[in-house]
Amino acid sequence: MANTVTIYHNPRCSKSRQTMSLLEQQAITPTVVNYLNTPPDAATLSTILDMLGLEPRELMRKGETEYTELKLDNTELSREQLIQAMVESPRLIERPIVVSGDKAALGRPPEQVLAIL
Repeated sequence: MANTVTIYHNPRCSKSRQTMSLLEQQAITPTVVNYLNTPPDAATLSTILDMLGLEPRELMRKGETEYTELKLDNTELSREQLIQAMVESPRLIERPIVVSGDKAALGRPPEQVLAIL
């Protein structure tokens, strides 16, 4: 076994808390990254997006004020610009994200993470 499991976690988010609980039920103690305090860098976020098979906008919380203020719906913005926006404004990142080895899953719903464990 021995894959390190990491969760990009927001303790105020119910889905994030439910995903943490689900991991604990599987006897997994993940490395917890409170991404609002310690956002992933651009390279890490790019890798996570690749593992998820998503483009940056698909991982963005479009209801956040930063999304509108930064005009992130502009189709002219590059992948790199969108990723940088998430690094600089981590509230934009959908959560929770669980990474296990070379796989990642978005915990929406929380049960989706079971597929990568």
